[in-house]
Amino acid sequence: MEKFLEHIGEFGRYQQGMFVLLSLPTIIVAMQKLAWVFLGARVDHRCRLPWESDNATFPLDDLMKNVSLPWDDQKMGYDQCHMWSDVTLEPPARPNDSQKLNCDAIVYDTSKYQTSAVIDYQLVCERAWLRATVQSVFMVGMLVGSYLFGDLSDRFGRKPVFLSALVLMVVVGLGQAVIPDYYVLTILRFILGASLQGVFLVAYVMAMELVGKKRRVLVGVLAQAFYTLGFFTAAALAWSITSWRWLQISMTLPALLFIPYYWIIPESSRWLITKGRISEARIILEKAAKVNKKEVTEDAMLQALEVSGVGKDGGKGNFFDLFRYPNLRKKTINLFFNWFVNSGVYYGLSLNTGNLGGNDYINFVISGAVELPAHAMTIFLLDRVGRRIPLCVFLCLGGLALLSTMFIPSGLPWLVITLAMTGKLCITASYAIVYVLTAEIFPTVVRNVGVGSSSMVARVGGALAPFINVLGDQWQPLPLLIFGSMSLSAGVLTLLLPETLGQQLPETIKDGENFDKKWKSDETTAKGGAEQLEVLRESQQDAPISPQDQQTDLVFALDTTRHDSKKSRRFTLIFCHLNVKTIDNLCVNHRLKTCRLRQAAKKFNQNTSLQVEECGWKRPGWLA
Repeated sequence: MEKFLEHIGEFGRYQQGMFVLLSLPTIIVAMQKLAWVFLGARVDHRCRLPWESDNATFPLDDLMKNVSLPWDDQKMGYDQCHMWSDVTLEPPARPNDSQKLNCDAIVYDTSKYQTSAVIDYQLVCERAWLRATVQSVFMVGMLVGSYLFGDLSDRFGRKPVFLSALVLMVVVGLGQAVIPDYYVLTILRFILGASLQGVFLVAYVMAMELVGKKRRVLVGVLAQAFYTLGFFTAAALAWSITSWRWLQISMTLPALLFIPYYWIIPESSRWLITKGRISEARIILEKAAKVNKKEVTEDAMLQALEVSGVGKDGGKGNFFDLFRYPNLRKKTINLFFNWFVNSGVYYGLSLNTGNLGGNDYINFVISGAVELPAHAMTIFLLDRVGRRIPLCVFLCLGGLALLSTMFIPSGLPWLVITLAMTGKLCITASYAIVYVLTAEIFPTVVRNVGVGSSSMVARVGGALAPFINVLGDQWQPLPLLIFGSMSLSAGVLTLLLPETLGQQLPETIKDGENFDKKWKSDETTAKGGAEQLEVLRESQQDAPISPQDQQTDLVFALDTTRHDSKKSRRFTLIFCHLNVKTIDNLCVNHRLKTCRLRQAAKKFNQNTSLQVEECGWKRPGWLA
């Protein structure tokens, strides 16, 4: 498939059009995920005093506040959930034995937010934890949806699952805007979270499977950029629509525009091939070549279909395959932790903009604006440096920025905001990278369930984030310190993951297990490599051996010894079994692999030069 995509264009007109169509729903998804910042906005409040009517307004003069409301030394403001007993109105006074009482009723400050779910469902004081619970349940729904829709799309196809999740999102999104009961709202938020993951993850995987390996970074990061557009759209709608219920409706209705995708978006050709539906995949690939104005030979078409369809385990991958083999299991656990941290820190910072001080809308816009340079840096670095190192650097830098907030004096809120936004920039970049890295590490047969399961684990971090933010009521920097520690630890563990830059996507479970797997270098392995190359040398005298087989043997032989200078003699004994003609054939037919072999040979040249001549092997020019 990779060679076929290189021929017709790895990101040609066909893929570009499909990518834009698949990415547009991400804007709706982003708005829905971040909407709780405004739907459930925190609203200043106080106790309704005994003499006030049901329609009392929030403002009180300073004398009345001082007399009727206790002072909270920790928050440096008047207590919002208690009042003094036995307060008199004329004149304003209270006795010395006045006691602190809980509020009988609440008066809200509607100067900033005229309505909010916090007001409608009384999510303040002893019920304040219910506000965090709504968002946590939403994240749990995303957790379930990540695995559920990921597995369903691997079983029944990307397209039908994508459209089903889209319809479900519209139904529950509109439903939660009219429900008067808190617990029904929470259930609908759970279902909404699940459906959003079905829309976003399936569309993301479909987009990644459309393009060649050289364009996967661009596609992966641009998909995240559409998420950033959702940031700005949500802020604009929230600023212009004061009712939280109408705001929810306005964020949901545009999704109806994507229903016609049923007739526009094709099924993933990679998925069709793994399911053995070759004829359907052929039609899609032929259309892609036609739109890209490329001619495809019959041999090229058959090769694309056959190469991608190798192995009958293609359509049978499941969640447990991610842990069945040791190498793949280690990578899976590491990726899961990275997703947990990225999601927890990202949503923790995004949903915490109202607690940083200043204007909520401006903070929210800044939080979204820092994502633009993050995506730009990601696109610039990934194809030049790779995936693993930038991921590590962004996580560590973001963690250090967040940890440093503990040293900021209380009188410098702008500096806290600056460091928090620096952490947001870094975590945005790392989140974009981990999407690309995950989609490239997991093989095709479990790619969707792998990405879905990773996102499922990520939602655990997202579900905990609102409760971590609540800790800021005890000490404001505490949430940032927790997020910083998580980010720093994930950055260090990233170094254990393989680099995927320029690598071909693994197709089967076996490919995924062997991806970046190191060859053994013991005596038995080296001896076996020498015996294989001896067979190669002898058989070449009578009949030609395919360059692919020669390459496999040579790579095997060199990798058994290249990391240990003490094995230079073993390296020579294996290497001198090849003649010049064999090496030259490899140089012509396998340029990239041969460059790697040349570097390895040059590295050992000083240690092996005499031994090479002793074995009677003529050194080629590139080894000199």
